[in-house]
Amino acid sequence: MKTPLQIDNDPVSNIAAEQETRRAADSSERAYNTIRKLLVEFQLKPEERINEMQLAKSLSISRTPIREALNRLASEGFVSLTPNRGFFVRSLSTEGLIDLYELRSIIECSAFRLMCERASDEDIGRLQSYWANIVDGYRDQPPDDILAEDEGFHILIAELSGNPEIVAQLNAINARIRFIRRIQIEHSTHDKTLVAAHSQIVDAATRRAAGEGMELLRQHIELTVSATQQALKDALLKVYSRDEPRARTRRGLTTSSS
Repeated sequence: MKTPLQIDNDPVSNIAAEQETRRAADSSERAYNTIRKLLVEFQLKPEERINEMQLAKSLSISRTPIREALNRLASEGFVSLTPNRGFFVRSLSTEGLIDLYELRSIIECSAFRLMCERASDEDIGRLQSYWANIVDGYRDQPPDDILAEDEGFHILIAELSGNPEIVAQLNAINARIRFIRRIQIEHSTHDKTLVAAHSQIVDAATRRAAGEGMELLRQHIELTVSATQQALKDALLKVYSRDEPRARTRRGLTTSSS
């Protein structure tokens, strides 16, 4: 009989458990990367219900890592979860987009003002360092990296405001517009000169020029939403025009001229 100090120490069992944990993590990551690629390439259409069993079968894994990947994608705003119905691809509708960007502008401008009032010189230095470390290669990165670094820049300003509620609200907005922003970054409307805007915002922060920085942020966000609207229109055209030839074939029609 074991005393309270005795602990099972079976090396074989421990190794097997570690390997199983590692396999599960690998499967979840593979599922996440695959589904995310399907989403950003529009292989899964907006508002389409995601078939978990079909995904599990195609990837030769169980539904558990599929569900883990979908929950992660839901937290990032790429899919939505409807209780008792499952996961759905996010809509590409522009409905509500303006409202979200308007709220984002209000929150970020307020965060910048508070940062100028409250942040220490060392804190402002964190913003300078963050941007200095990424600015040179910013333009030439994959869209996912640009999106992550851009979000990080704006979240850091929110953090330096000293108000955790601002950070929470901005994170919530980012989750709702992330999928749409990912589309826009890859679109031709993505303005590479926005790099200069980030540099100007950092310069205003360094000088604690609150009014100037707030105006720069407002203009920056307005340009982004305008470009995003155009990118969404083109994305919708791409998705549904791609389906038209298949629909014509199903109706017994041909695409060739008579």
